Amino acid sequence: MTQTSSVVPEVGLSQRKLVLVEAALGILVLASALIFGVNILLVAAVSIVSALAVEFIFAKGRKRPLDRGWLYTPLLITLLLPPTAPLWMAAIGAAFGTFFGKAVFGGYGRYVFNPAVVGVLFLTFAFPTYMLTRWLDPITSDIVATATPLITLKRALPFDYTPLQLLIGNVPGSTGETVRLAILVLGGLLMAIKALDWKAPLTYIATVYGLNFVGMLVAPEKFRDPLVSILVGGVFLAAFLIVGDPVTSPKKTPAKLLYGFGLGLITVVIRNFATFPEGVTFALIIMSPVAALLDSVNYRKAGKTS
Repeated sequence: MTQTSSVVPEVGLSQRKLVLVEAALGILVLASALIFGVNILLVAAVSIVSALAVEFIFAKGRKRPLDRGWLYTPLLITLLLPPTAPLWMAAIGAAFGTFFGKAVFGGYGRYVFNPAVVGVLFLTFAFPTYMLTRWLDPITSDIVATATPLITLKRALPFDYTPLQLLIGNVPGSTGETVRLAILVLGGLLMAIKALDWKAPLTYIATVYGLNFVGMLVAPEKFRDPLVSILVGGVFLAAFLIVGDPVTSPKKTPAKLLYGFGLGLITVVIRNFATFPEGVTFALIIMSPVAALLDSVNYRKAGKTS
């Protein structure tokens, strides 16, 4: 009598593609350091050491090799943190995300939620002052409160940022979300070499744009300029480096399109109607467990007419 293994099969990127994604994240960290200063490199180093410590303990305990995706989570956490984040907070976020978002599920390819998003969400609720009100103006090098382009847009304050400024990144915001031009170039290259699938990410961006476009026509007092809406906050960073993660995203094409639409819908609703200025993190946490459900639908059967 044969026994069936209860181990969850590992999915995700091949080693080569994973290295390319990690290289893209490393380039974005360096680009962010050019904008916000060398403290970003220190935050990255502390995040890597903290995450690696958790990975090492689990590898030893399970008598397995070090997880092949050990660099992905700390680099992504670095990009999701505010540039003013203290080193101790980076250490906590990287350790928490690696432990509760990844290691307890069995490592890379087996987790349900993106580990970096888990770590950042924990920090957002545990240390809201550091995560939501302390931003660095790259022009003046001053720490400013609640003055990111996203918050300015949400509160319908005078918006003085041009699309070019938002693309280049000389604006306050999270460490990695501001270098949008680099994200576009690197994300496009990753999709071109098929390290990331384009369906969910581009559907996500198109949904955020489209819903804000329609919303502007119906309720202009609640919705904002659709182009600016995709150029503020973490839409590009999430789309190109989190949404396309094959571990947490669906596998079927119709499911990927629905996944991207769901992410966009939740992002727009939270941005325009909730207290928190950004909806990207919440959208990712809500939609990640739905990915398997979307994959379970028989789309051919559902598409047949009687």
